[in-house]
Amino acid sequence: MQCSITTPFLAKVPTLTRTWTANILLVAALGCGSFAADAQAQSQASDATSALTEYSAEYHVTRQGERHGKARRALTRIDDSHYQLSYRSDIEWMIFSDEREETSRFQFTDGEVTPIYYTMERTGTGPDKEYKISFDHSNQQVFSNESKYALDCPWKADYQDVLSYQIALRKALAEGQERFAYPIVDKKGNSREYAFEVVGTETITLPIGNVETVKVKRLYDNDKRQAIAWFAPKMNYMMVRMYKGKDGVEQFQVELAKYVPYTPL
Repeated sequence: MQCSITTPFLAKVPTLTRTWTANILLVAALGCGSFAADAQAQSQASDATSALTEYSAEYHVTRQGERHGKARRALTRIDDSHYQLSYRSDIEWMIFSDEREETSRFQFTDGEVTPIYYTMERTGTGPDKEYKISFDHSNQQVFSNESKYALDCPWKADYQDVLSYQIALRKALAEGQERFAYPIVDKKGNSREYAFEVVGTETITLPIGNVETVKVKRLYDNDKRQAIAWFAPKMNYMMVRMYKGKDGVEQFQVELAKYVPYTPL
C-alpha cells in the first residue's frame, strides 16, 4: 500500500538506473535454522533490551565475482536512549554510478526501536534525489519532504523506516526468533511489510576470515526475487554478507571487510 501525498514524485530515471538503484537500496534494506536458548543467547537477548553496541563496518560490493564498490555502516549513540544508524555506499558498474547516504535516528528503550527521522541523499547516474521521512508518534502521523501535509497512512505504533528495522531484526535474532516481520514506511512514503525467516546456520569465508553465521531469507510474495543475509552472533548479530538475486541469477553480493565495535569509556 502506498501512502498518498499532495505533490507528485520527481521524474523517473532511465530503466538501467532504476533497476540498479532499487537493487543497491536492498543492501541497506537487509540494511539483512534453529536457536537453542542457552546462556549465551539469553545474555545477548538481555543486553539487547538495555543498550546497543556502537560500531563501524565496511563492506565490499561485488557482482559475479567482480568488485564494483564499497559501503559503510555505522551505529552511534546520541544519548541514553537515542541512536543514529548511518549507511553510505559508492557503486560503479559500466556507465552507471550511484552514491548515497542514509541516516536513521531512533529511540531504543526497553528493547523497543522507535524511529524518529530518516533521510536519504542520492547522486550519480540520473537525477539526484533527497528524501526525508519523520514519525510524529504523539499525533500518530508520518511526514515526508514530498508534501507539506502528513501522509495519508493508517498509523501503526510499530512502524519502522528502512534502516531502523534492522536494529529490531538483530534483536529478534538474539532472542532466538525464527520468523519476524516489520511494517515499513520507505523513503517515498510507501507502507509495506518486510518479512523474514531463519533458514539455518553456516560458517562462511569473508575478507575478515571465517565467520559462524545465522542465515536469514527475506520472504517475498513470489519466487522471482531472492534476498539472503548472514548474521554473526559473535558480532552482536551484525550482517556480514548479503546476496540479492532475480530468477536465480546473482545481481550482487555484499561482504563485510572490516568491523570495529566501539568500547564505551
